[in-house]
Amino acid sequence: MTVKRHSHFWAAAAAAALSVCACSNRGLAEREMDSFINSLMSRMTLEEKLGQMNLPSVPNTSVVTGNQQCENVLEDIRAGKVGAILNTYGYENVLLYQKTAVEESRLGIPLLVGLDVIHGHETVFPIPLGLACSWNPDDAQIAARISAIEATADGINWTFNPMVDIARDPRWGRCAEGFGEDPYLGSLFARSMVRGYQGAGDFSEDSNMLACLKHFALYGASESGRDYREVDMSPARMFNEYFPPYKAAVEEGVASVMTSFNDLNGCPSSANRWLLTEVLRNQWGFEGFVVSDYNAVGELVNHRAAGSKEEAAVMSLNAGLDMDMVTAGCLTLDKALERGEISIKQIDAACHRILEAKWKLGLFRDPYKYLDPSRKQRIYTAGNRAEARRIAASTFVLLKNGMAAGKQLLPLDKNLKLALVGPLADAGGQYPGCWAVAAKENYPSLLDEMRKMDEIRLSYAKGCNILDDEKLEKTVTPKNAARWNTRPLNDMISEAVAVAHNSDVVIAAMGEAANMSGESGSRTDISLPECQKKLLNALQATGKPIVLVLFSGRPMTLSWENENMTSILETWFGGSEAAGAITDVLFGKVNPSGKLTMSFPYSVGQIPVYYNMKNTGRDAYSKEYCRYASNWIDSPNEPLYPFGYGLSYTTFSYSPISLSDSVMTGNTPVKAKVTVCNAGKYDGHEVVQLYIRDVVSSETRPVKELKGFKRIFLKAGESTEVEFDIIPEMLGWYSVDQYNLAGSSKPLASKFVVEPGNFDIMIGPDSRDVQATRMRLQ
Repeated sequence: MTVKRHSHFWAAAAAAALSVCACSNRGLAEREMDSFINSLMSRMTLEEKLGQMNLPSVPNTSVVTGNQQCENVLEDIRAGKVGAILNTYGYENVLLYQKTAVEESRLGIPLLVGLDVIHGHETVFPIPLGLACSWNPDDAQIAARISAIEATADGINWTFNPMVDIARDPRWGRCAEGFGEDPYLGSLFARSMVRGYQGAGDFSEDSNMLACLKHFALYGASESGRDYREVDMSPARMFNEYFPPYKAAVEEGVASVMTSFNDLNGCPSSANRWLLTEVLRNQWGFEGFVVSDYNAVGELVNHRAAGSKEEAAVMSLNAGLDMDMVTAGCLTLDKALERGEISIKQIDAACHRILEAKWKLGLFRDPYKYLDPSRKQRIYTAGNRAEARRIAASTFVLLKNGMAAGKQLLPLDKNLKLALVGPLADAGGQYPGCWAVAAKENYPSLLDEMRKMDEIRLSYAKGCNILDDEKLEKTVTPKNAARWNTRPLNDMISEAVAVAHNSDVVIAAMGEAANMSGESGSRTDISLPECQKKLLNALQATGKPIVLVLFSGRPMTLSWENENMTSILETWFGGSEAAGAITDVLFGKVNPSGKLTMSFPYSVGQIPVYYNMKNTGRDAYSKEYCRYASNWIDSPNEPLYPFGYGLSYTTFSYSPISLSDSVMTGNTPVKAKVTVCNAGKYDGHEVVQLYIRDVVSSETRPVKELKGFKRIFLKAGESTEVEFDIIPEMLGWYSVDQYNLAGSSKPLASKFVVEPGNFDIMIGPDSRDVQATRMRLQ
C-alpha cells in the first residue's frame, strides 16, 4: 500500500509544527498550536467536529474488549465522522484506517489509534498488581517504556493506561490491573507509568504515546466486588484514600482521562459534572481530553440516568466528556444543539482538546509517524525479554518457606528428584494474564523451562484441569486457551500422586486462568478451584514437601494452603517471561523480594480487609475472641498476609528507630533512622517501610499510613543505615467540609490540614511487624 507523506494541507501543518519545534518559548508554541487548530476548526462542519468526538471499535479483529460492536467504520472515517479508533494494531491494519482518514476524508485529519497496552505488548510484563509488588516504580517506568516502544512500532499512538483505581476487595477481578490498596504507593506507580508511556512529555520521539488515566473515578470500590456496580462513598474517603493516584497522574501530565462504568453516589461517572469538571479540571487543573469507557455513554440508559442514547450524549457533554467510545451518541448532538440543550462552545472545546492531542503527537506534521514497517524489529527483542524476566522475578512474593530435611525448602537443591504437577505447569499461554491483547499465541511454560535444565531430574503430571467445567474454562482462558484434558479427575490425580511418590519434592503449579481476573472477572469464592483443592489434598497426603507456585490475578484465600504447604510462592501472572523468572527464583538465582500491595484475607467474610483502616471504639487487641469487642467469632481481625508482607531466602534484622528530634518545629524535617542488617546466608533486597499515625486529631484517622519506603540491597552479613526525612506534609490529610455531587453553587470544599500533636513513627518490613517511636509536631 502506497503512503503519501505530504499534501498541500500537510505541508502547511509541517511548517507550523517545525516553527513550534524550533521555538523555546512554551507560550509561543501553544499559540502556534492554537492558531493552527483554530484555523482548521474554522473549516470544519458541525458534523466533522462531532466526528472528532467519536471513537469506534474496529470490527472483525482478534481484539474484543466489549460486547457492543461498531459497523461501517471505514465509511464513517471517509465522511469525517471518526476522530479515533481502537482495537486494531499492526502496520497493515492501522495503515488501512489512517490512510483512509488522511487521503479520503475531506480535511484529511489523522486518527488517534488506541489500544489497551496495559502491561506490555508482545513482550508482556507482570500484571500491574504484580508489578506493584516489586515496590520499584523505576521498573514500572521501564516496563511502560518498553511497552510504548513495542506498541508504537505496531501503529499505536494512544494507550488506555495506567489504571490507578485503589482496590480493597479481591473479589473484584480488575484489582489485577491496578497497584493495590494504598494511595501513596499507587500514586508513585501512576506517575512512573505516565512517564514511561509519554516520555518527557513533548512526544518528539516516535516511541512516545498518549497515556490515559483510568477509571475516573472510584471504580475499585464497586459494591461487593461485582464489576460495574455502584459506589457509595463519603468525600473524606474519596480525597484521602481513593483520589490521590488520579491526582498524581494529572500532575505528571497525563494526556487523557477515561471515565469509569460505575455510578458515584447516584450519578454515573460519564455524566458526573462534579467529577469531570469541578474536581478534574477546576480543582486539579487537567488540560487534556476526557474519553468514556467502552459504551459507557450508551449504558447511562441502563443506569436509568438517561432515557435514550441521544439524551445520554447530552448529559455526558454537559458533564465534561470530550470523546465517546463506541456509543457514537456524539454524532446526534446536532439535534441537541438546535434545541439549545448544549452550546457550540462546548462542542468546540471538546473538538479543540482532541485536535491538541493530535498536534502534540506530531500527527499533523506526519500522519504516518507511527507507521513504519521497519520498526517491527523493536518488538519482542532479546533485550526487552531480558528486562521482562528480570522485572518479573522481582515481583514474586514468597508467602511461606517451611523446613524440609532440616533446612528451608527454598531455594531448591538441584540434586533432588523433582515432580512438577498442576494445570498451570504447562500452560505458558496463561502466564501473560488478563489484558494482554497483543500477546503471542503461546509462551514458554514452567515445564518448558525446567526441561531445559539438564542438571535436574524432573517428572511431570498435569493432575487436573484448571476448572471442573470445560465450557467455563474455555471462557476464562484467552485466545491461547488452556489444553483441556478429557480424562477423569481421579485418574489424573492418581497419576500425579504416583509421580509425587517417586520424587523428593513436589512443585505444584496451581491457581487461576488468565481471565478469571480482569474485567468481568469477579468471584464470590477466591479460593483455589475445587478440582485443584482435591489434587493438593492428595499430594499433601503423600507426605512429600510441596512448593505451591501460585498463579493469580488477585489475593486469594489460602488458609488451608498456609497450614499444609511447605512453601508458597505467589507469582501473579508474570508475563511472557514468567516461566524463566520462576525458575530463577525457585533455584536461587534470584532471591525473592516482592512485597504485597493488597492484603490476603483468611476468608471472604473478612473482606474488605486492608492495613490502613480506622480504630473502632471497641477494638480487640487479643487474638482470642472477646465479647463486646470489634472482632470476629470465627476469624482473626488481621489478614492472613498483610500489606507490605513478603519473605526472603535471607533474614533481615532492624535496629530500634532513632529520631533526630522528638519535636518537629516549622518546616524542618525530622530524620528517622534504622540500621538494617542482612543476618542470613543469601544476598538480597529488602523494602524498608515507613508508616505514620496521627495519635489524636480533629477527625478520625487510620491506624497507620504508608508515607515512605526504600528498597535496599545487602550482601549476606552486611548492614546499612536507612534514613527517612519526615516533613509536615506527611502528617496531614484532606478535611472535607461539605459537598454537592451535582456541582451546583455549593461545590465540594476540601482543604489539606496539618494539625499539631503526637505522631507515631513506625518502620519495619511490612505493615504488621513494625517498631514504633513517637514525635510531636509543635
